[in-house]
This record gives sequence, C-alpha cells and structure tokens, in this order.
Amino acid sequence: MKYRIGVDLGGTNIAVGVLDEGNNIISRASTPTALPRPADDIVRSIADTCIKAMAEAGIEKEDVLSVGVGTPGAVNLDGIVENDANLGFVNIPLRDMVMNLLNIKTFIGNDANCAALGEQIAGSGKGTKNFIMVTLGTGIGGGIVVDGKLLTGVNGAAGEIGHMVIDHQGIPCQCGRIGCFEQYASATALIRDAKERNLDISGAKDVFDLANGGNIVAAEVLDSYFDYLSTGLANLINIFQPEMIAIGGGIAGQGDALLEPLMKKVKEKRYTKYSKGQTVITVAKLGNDAGIIGAASLS
Repeated sequence: MKYRIGVDLGGTNIAVGVLDEGNNIISRASTPTALPRPADDIVRSIADTCIKAMAEAGIEKEDVLSVGVGTPGAVNLDGIVENDANLGFVNIPLRDMVMNLLNIKTFIGNDANCAALGEQIAGSGKGTKNFIMVTLGTGIGGGIVVDGKLLTGVNGAAGEIGHMVIDHQGIPCQCGRIGCFEQYASATALIRDAKERNLDISGAKDVFDLANGGNIVAAEVLDSYFDYLSTGLANLINIFQPEMIAIGGGIAGQGDALLEPLMKKVKEKRYTKYSKGQTVITVAKLGNDAGIIGAASLS
C-alpha cells in the first residue's frame, strides 16, 4: 500500500490528511496557522504536521508517494505562490520549500482548485469527467475539471470564477474590475443586499429563514440573488458544458431551497435549453475534506 498526503493551508489552520489508494483519509493532524509570521515558519509547521499525520497512520516517509498542498493565492506552474495577502506570500517557492524539508515529492495548487478536484474525485462529482465547483462565501471561489484534469491555464491561475464580469457598469471589485460575479452572488453580497433592504439578519441563512416564514422583502432579495447567481452559472454552462456543477459554502446548506429556484432560472438562460444532455446542479458533499483530498491528488 502506498499513501499520499494532502495539506489544506488556510488562514486559520493547517489541516493534513493521509490518504490510502482508495482516496480515504486514514489519519489527520492539524495546527494553527498563527498568522502573521514568516513563510519559513509556516512551511516548518506544514512539514511538522505532515510528520504527525504519518505517525498517526503508522507509516514512514518511504510509504508516501507525494505531498500536495492547497494554498490560497495565485500559484504558478513552478510551485511558486506569486501573491496572497492573507498569508503574506509574495513569490514564495512553496513547493520546493516543503519538498526540501520532507524529502517527498511535492505538488502545489490553489486551494479552491484543490477543493474542486477533491469533489470531482470523491464527492458529489465522483464519476464525472467534466465538473465545476462554485463556492459561495466571502467571495466566490471554485475550480474547473475538464476531461478528468484540473484546468490550470498557462500560468496556473485558471478557475477564478468569482471574477468574471456579469455587469460591466456595476459594483467595483477588490480585484480592480467592475461588476464581478462575486459582488452579486457571494454570501457577502446576499447579506449586504438584505441589510440594504432593512432586514434584521446576521448571516445568509437568516435571509432564507425569513423568506420561508413569509417575509416578502426577504423573498424579493432572494429572487434577485438567484437571478445573479443563475446568470453566472449559465455562463459557465454555456462555455464549458460540464456534466455537473456543485455548489459549496455555507449557502449550499439550504439544499432544495437554493437549488429549486436556481435551476428554474438557469434553465431559462442556458444556451443549450433544448439539448438532451444537461448540466446537473447540486451541492458539494465533502466539506473541508475536499481540499485535503484534492491536494493529495495533485500531480
């Protein structure tokens, strides 16, 4: 039996899992990321946590085929994190730094891409070859799998779903563009729009709860939100024609209350509305494990 290690490097925690040949996580270890601190210290914590996870699994370095690390930020094909403000990384050769400490072949990928790959391999997208994951949170992240391979692009930065423009005269985005998808369809956007309508809420779930309870304003806010979200998803369907789109993030927990009105609007907007084969829209299944499994599967 040979094993692979997946690392989900986040702003709060470094989570590590050891995977067997069936993509099952057989042991785990984690440690606080403890930002801010130098990249060298973070990498040392990654290596130490991998060693701890191996000890928990009862295996040695010789039993491990590879280590994969999913990290926030723009990751190029040379394993360099070109930029991530939260971690404080600028042109950090993360792949080589981890590999030098562990002496195990190492791969690096964007964390959202890793989560998409994990869902395609072992989650809601298992059995598909063309799959997209869209994560609705503070912004909108995601990843694209084409013919069973993660789409990385010429510079490793493909799959920035949240930064396609859906209103070129719209809301300014932190990326510097105007009218990005995440400014209209993220959880942050839903909360903002609800508060602008004077709804007393603390999170996105509250908007759904109010609408379910008969609040007309909340229902109107959700209808507008679904219109924006369906526009972005229809764009993805029209370009990639995936077998499935999985929605992750806290909003995905709304299940049918999210999927049913969303699918109705997507059906009206997709170019292939009369085609026999249609993209399935569903919710992601793996939660935080998706990033670990996807990272371990990088190659």
